[in-house]
Amino acid sequence: MTPFFGEFIGTGMLVLLGQTVVSNVVLQKSKGFSSGWIVISFGWAMAVFVGVYCATGASKAHLNPAITLSFAMLGKISWDIVPLYVGAQFLGAMTGSLLAWLCFRPHFEATADASAKLAVFCTAPAIRSPFDNLMAEAIASFVLVFGALFIASPGSSLGALDALPVSLLVLGIGLGPGGPTGYAINPARDLGPRIMHALLPLPGKRDSDWSYAWVPVAGPVIGGLLAALVYHALH
Repeated sequence: MTPFFGEFIGTGMLVLLGQTVVSNVVLQKSKGFSSGWIVISFGWAMAVFVGVYCATGASKAHLNPAITLSFAMLGKISWDIVPLYVGAQFLGAMTGSLLAWLCFRPHFEATADASAKLAVFCTAPAIRSPFDNLMAEAIASFVLVFGALFIASPGSSLGALDALPVSLLVLGIGLGPGGPTGYAINPARDLGPRIMHALLPLPGKRDSDWSYAWVPVAGPVIGGLLAALVYHALH
């Protein structure tokens, strides 16, 4: 399996499992309906675990453009491979989102709340304030990338043995600094499914909230690059 398919499959599994756990919580007539934020946080943590594990051996198991850019900035991977990784991450996220929609398709018809349907695909802030939302995403992403840099071995790979600590790191973010925005902490995880929300024939859907879409893209990149700078200064 090539690095492209490693990142593609890993990110696809990440979004498939993460999006379906949100679907299970927010869509009407699901077995897990209204089971709450703790379920979502644990679900995304397990999604990260499976995604990293599936990508291991084929790619560096980044699954996140913010991590890929930060590792390239530190010279841990070549800049030449960045477009391949980022492209695979976005395509994987969109594919995982499509499969997650197919899994819960009847529940979109049973759910009247258009904002709940959007929440299945992408993040939205609890209190809309662009500067504060950007700062929250940057801080949460700083924690993710800074932690990943210490966990990664040897230097650029998040391998099989790293899958568990990375998933626990994501769980900690979800239970803490991820609360204000829903913690995208990954441009591909948010923008890829947001595009799918716009494209898919969802009954009674609303707009895809494009006015906010830049925050979960810019915030993780800013936070990741700052984490790389601090990590470099410490080393």
